Amino acid sequence: MTAVILASGCVAVAGISLIGKMIHEALRNKVSPIEIELDRLPISFDGSRILLITDIHRRKLPKHLLMSLKGQVDWVFLAGDIMEKNVPFSRVERNMRILKNIAPVFAVHGNHDYEAKTVSLDNILEQSDVELLMNSNVRLNKNGDHVWLTGMDYPPYRKRSYPMLPKLPSSEMEMCRIVLVHDPAWINRYSIKPADLTLAGHTHGGQIDLPFFGLIQLDKEYHNIACGLFQWKQPHALVKTATMLVSRGFGYRHLPLRLRCPAEMHLITLRASKVNG
Repeated sequence: MTAVILASGCVAVAGISLIGKMIHEALRNKVSPIEIELDRLPISFDGSRILLITDIHRRKLPKHLLMSLKGQVDWVFLAGDIMEKNVPFSRVERNMRILKNIAPVFAVHGNHDYEAKTVSLDNILEQSDVELLMNSNVRLNKNGDHVWLTGMDYPPYRKRSYPMLPKLPSSEMEMCRIVLVHDPAWINRYSIKPADLTLAGHTHGGQIDLPFFGLIQLDKEYHNIACGLFQWKQPHALVKTATMLVSRGFGYRHLPLRLRCPAEMHLITLRASKVNG
């Protein structure tokens, strides 16, 4: 009997420890630094920094942590799921106030933004000077040079697929291009990847990554692009090396639980390729 009680106690302690770890991963406040080299990045953009945040859902952004980045970031990119259904708009307003005080902010919609009240969200973004990109291009300027940022709007209806990438002026096709999109599966529609850098979220990295069983909550089409950095070599294409970064995201689905997929934001430092230099 004593052995059974001890065993039950050990199981209970292990279960509580595991839940504690999962909550800690889900509520983690961390900015992960990463350097990404791009072949066509202008030399004047070398060292530029992007703060990438995806899948906020219902979380509050960590004000003190993010404000410490003021003056160190050139742009803030929000790759969708800025909120979700039943999140107080006051919380969204607070999050946007923090970000707009760091650097210019650009955003795209995610699926949960459409499931919530998108019109109200868009009003908050407009009032917060956040530029919402809906299948549109914008120039990012620095030191007399520029790159193109394209924001792809999440299709608001399940049966719809993403539209084609909006065209650039013919004289600008040789310029470096960054695509901000919520769903990384967008990249699969292209046999030749059309952007130097694609930034995405949506997957939460799977959120729950079980030993031996893997990503049990993530559709199989995402298993090869669940999170991290991916590259495609295209020697005969306009974009010789296409890169995609998929973030695990800052928020969570349903309960605040993650396992081996801790929450993250990214501080991206862009580097010009040595070939370009």
